[in-house]
Amino acid sequence: MENVGFYRGNILLPRKDFSTWSVVACDQFTSQPEYWQEVERQVAGRPSAYEIIFPEAYLERIDFDDKIASINQTMEKYWEDDIFEEHPDCMIYTERTLKNGKVRKGIVGLLDLEQYDFQKGSSSLVRATEGTILDRLPPRIKIRQNALLESPHIMILIDDEQKKIVEPLHQVIGQRQKLYDFSLMQDGGYLAGYLLTAEDMQHITEGLCKLADPERFQMKYEVQGASPLVFAVGDGNHSLATAKRCYEQIKETLPLEEALQHPARYALVELNNLHDDSLEFEAIHRAVFEVDPQQFLQEFQKYCQSVQGEYEEQQLTVVIHGEEIPCSIPHPEHTLTIGSVQQFLDQYLSQHGGKVDYIHGEDVVKALSQKGAVGILVPCMEKADLFRTVILEGALPRKTFSMGEANDKRYYLECRKIR
Repeated sequence: MENVGFYRGNILLPRKDFSTWSVVACDQFTSQPEYWQEVERQVAGRPSAYEIIFPEAYLERIDFDDKIASINQTMEKYWEDDIFEEHPDCMIYTERTLKNGKVRKGIVGLLDLEQYDFQKGSSSLVRATEGTILDRLPPRIKIRQNALLESPHIMILIDDEQKKIVEPLHQVIGQRQKLYDFSLMQDGGYLAGYLLTAEDMQHITEGLCKLADPERFQMKYEVQGASPLVFAVGDGNHSLATAKRCYEQIKETLPLEEALQHPARYALVELNNLHDDSLEFEAIHRAVFEVDPQQFLQEFQKYCQSVQGEYEEQQLTVVIHGEEIPCSIPHPEHTLTIGSVQQFLDQYLSQHGGKVDYIHGEDVVKALSQKGAVGILVPCMEKADLFRTVILEGALPRKTFSMGEANDKRYYLECRKIR
């Protein structure tokens, strides 16, 4: 019953100014620095999560080491200035009203990194849903390893078709302490959070334990002898992998018993039900920069005809200078279209150079194509297939899907001390 992988913890919230504190996940709007410039303008002179994250739009634009030093110093200052209120030994129920008016329900709590393995083919309780790019971890590790605080944009999915764990909490919020209730900046919708009781948290633990029951799991997915998958990383895969690597580094420096008690053993996350009515999978498209568009198209068309796999034909669209060019792969080697596209991109970029960005929203891809990028629009996988695909095939190709568009991503709000 106890060893389910998701726990209560000491959670910090800013004492005031939620709207200027809370900013969208750092890996959004990476090709639109003007978005982050507007964030900077809105939070100027106020405590904000913006000052303790590293927007990826700036990774190659500002001095990396100076920014990390600034982040660490700001965390220490915020702590010394007592800008947080601590809620001990708790979980928080959240309701996020999205831009389209739908409400995404979640639970903020601690995920046990001892139960997580991001390697492809893992049999752990917590698993990655996409391939982890190891080269992307070192800069993230450097940001986290000396940080006093963590603030999550990680979203973890459970496969609860009967909606017995997260959804019933909506019925009791009228009797729970409301912790925050405010509008998110930059067209991010609305966010409310409620402090859960011991009874609520026991309900959550019991529900998760049922999902972790080996016999029930094997019957549900028709996989004899397989270890249960309870938690699938829906968003923030590389952030969670970074937390795992940093914890492993700490374990090397401490006696095991002491390491297991270290706060870095856990990562603060938001738990969501895959079957939440608001949760819509969106395709993550590609924009390729610093390549010759016509040569790229010719090579891609050759690739489409050359592969001789066993899967059904796949359709996609290449966008050059705003022109949409339909393409098909008659005999793909991957189950998913994005897997086929990524295979080509890895080969092409290694031979010809260029850079790829991962884009949410077809309109952004089309706009970037007008500026010289080559856009690739791909269909999205069905969300109901996620757990079974990960169980049977392991992690999906990187950046296979997104849970909503950029404005609907998780905003930083809750914090936690990790050292």
